[in-house]
Amino acid sequence: MSADWHMYVVKCADETYYTGITTDMVRRLNEHNHTKRAAKYTRSRRPVELIYSKGYENRSEASKAEAAFKKLTRLQKEDYIDWN
Repeated sequence: MSADWHMYVVKCADETYYTGITTDMVRRLNEHNHTKRAAKYTRSRRPVELIYSKGYENRSEASKAEAAFKKLTRLQKEDYIDWN
């Protein structure tokens, strides 16, 4: 399996989580921390720290994983990150 897409979770400076998908984790993390290309949510909550990333074969699978993760409660998200 080639992991071309990644679903990721970053912890923001205010201890909140931001979840997204990308094909280039290093570039995206740099954008979140240093550029205007960061998500509006993370631009005001810098710095962010990568706390979870999982690879998927395609954008569809990564998007489904992102949507499912976003529906979890904070406690469920923490459990998911700890167990995966």
